[in-house]
Amino acid sequence: MIKCFILIIGCCCIFSIASAYHIIGGEIYYRALGINPATNKIKYVITLKLYRDGDFVCGTRQGCLDIFEDPIPIYIFRSNGSLQEGPLLFNIKERYPLRDTLKNPCLAAQTIYLEVAYYRDTVELAAIPGGYYITYQRCCRGENIVNIMNSAFEGSNFHAFIPGTESRPGNSSAVFVKDEALVICSGMPLKYTYTATDIDGDSLVYNLCDAKSGGTDRVSEAQTVYPPPFSETVRYVSPYSGENPMGGDPQITISTEGIITGTPTRSGRYVVSVCVSEYDRATKKLIATHAKDILITVFNCATEIKAGINDVLQNCLDTTSMVIPIANYSNAGYTSTYHWTFSDGTDTITNNKNVFFHTLPDTGRYTYSLVVNRGLPCTDSTSGVIYNYPGLRAGFTLSGACAGKPVYFVDTSSYKYGIITSNTWNLDTDPPTVFTDSKNFSIIYPDQNTYTVSLTLETNNGCTEMVSQSFDIFKVEAFAGNDTILSFGQSMQLNGTGGDFYSWYPSSGLSQTNIANPTQFNNNQDITYELLVQNKAGCEDRDTINIKYYAGPEIYVPTAFTPNGDGQNDIFRFIPVGIVEYKFFRIFNRWGQEVYSSVDFRKGWDGRINGNLANSDTYVWVVEGKDLNGNSVLRKGTVTLLR
Repeated sequence: MIKCFILIIGCCCIFSIASAYHIIGGEIYYRALGINPATNKIKYVITLKLYRDGDFVCGTRQGCLDIFEDPIPIYIFRSNGSLQEGPLLFNIKERYPLRDTLKNPCLAAQTIYLEVAYYRDTVELAAIPGGYYITYQRCCRGENIVNIMNSAFEGSNFHAFIPGTESRPGNSSAVFVKDEALVICSGMPLKYTYTATDIDGDSLVYNLCDAKSGGTDRVSEAQTVYPPPFSETVRYVSPYSGENPMGGDPQITISTEGIITGTPTRSGRYVVSVCVSEYDRATKKLIATHAKDILITVFNCATEIKAGINDVLQNCLDTTSMVIPIANYSNAGYTSTYHWTFSDGTDTITNNKNVFFHTLPDTGRYTYSLVVNRGLPCTDSTSGVIYNYPGLRAGFTLSGACAGKPVYFVDTSSYKYGIITSNTWNLDTDPPTVFTDSKNFSIIYPDQNTYTVSLTLETNNGCTEMVSQSFDIFKVEAFAGNDTILSFGQSMQLNGTGGDFYSWYPSSGLSQTNIANPTQFNNNQDITYELLVQNKAGCEDRDTINIKYYAGPEIYVPTAFTPNGDGQNDIFRFIPVGIVEYKFFRIFNRWGQEVYSSVDFRKGWDGRINGNLANSDTYVWVVEGKDLNGNSVLRKGTVTLLR
């Protein structure tokens, strides 16, 4: 026996030592197919059925499995404990989900989700005295099982017995009929048929029995497989046991015909092992006993049935329809019914909490009531009032979309079955603007942005309605260009920006007046052009550009400047006429030190050196550029700084 145990340890080492916390039940059963003449052995189809918690995930737990393993190892022992075959690797042949939801008008809905997998293969075994045990052992069972101590580290042993020559070696085992996730309520009586079938026609007797442990060494938690006899049971939490797996008042029991009854009193998950014993109908002798571990989940299903509707329902819809949408806020059971009664003499029963639509015959005040589960012990009722005065339509128009100009708002609201007693406008200006009882008004928005305005109405029938709208305000900023100096006979291209449509005035000297960039030709007189810019929303703005003419090409440079901050002649700069490119403009003191450098004629020297005021003195300047004919122009001179 010891040698056999060591052998099994060695065989198991080829499999993962991860813990299958998700396996919460299962069974092994078999069917005899007859003798193979070639081997004189009996052929058996062996099926292992495993259940897993479909909602369980391992997360970051090390060595944890939350899937069905595939393949799994099956072992066959002789009744004396010696290993016959194994490990035999069985693969999944079928798998599907099992879901069960409590459906009761007096109880809250509760759902459990399991998955079942079938591992199946065929083996041949010679008929021998004592028979065989087929077993699958694995650590560990599911977490948080109420009746098993430290269930996440308690092993499982699913096995079946094949009778030997002294009994019936060609026997087929009993097979439990139901495959479902059993979910029940604490405090509610349970009556559940859990029977098996037997193709041999044997007599079947049922009893609650001990769930077997296996697949783990409780000291080292190593994965192991133990030989028969399978006497190791799971460690039940007191006062639970195989015969009393769930407690209850009365205690959960099973009849010899397979009917489970009782009233559970504590919610949680329980492993229940049901044994079915096959007896030969002729000899009355026991042939084999087959066990199945199932998971029964008990919920606290208490529900406070509470009818819920609006105490006061105002029908202020903008249509004149008499169809009233009524919300159902009830707290009720899974299959509760809802009985509606109205003072117009009608009543209706609905089966869900969807919005209920009721048609009233006319405007006016009506009462209505709701009864949940009328005629049942778990019932509740409530009532309310409907003020049916529809036809309130809130709306307004606005015109204008330009910053700096008025935007006009007009209230277009109407009410068919009543009177609008007040209207309030709210505008998201800074600070917010509020107008009360104004049918129309205007306001000027200074900046381009997206704004929102809302209109709130109140009526003589207690209705309130609000409508809002977002809109864009645009701002056009025209730019005709920088003032320019040209040489006599020189032309230039204007470049207006800021909008979608352009208009220049006057037209004198322009190639076109309705484009952004017309050409100005050979005008030798100073002129100012005005540019009108518009966008597609109709917003507009104006700008001007001044053009002056000098003899050139030439670079004009003053001989003195007075940077005293009086706004007159404070900057020393050159004036280019017909110059299209600037190489440098530099200024030096009398010792040849550079005090200023730039190529932008619009800027100039402000009379400071490194941020400090320069002394009154005479300074040397030099400027070089290229004229419109491509010729280089170099000029030098002096300038006097006066303070």
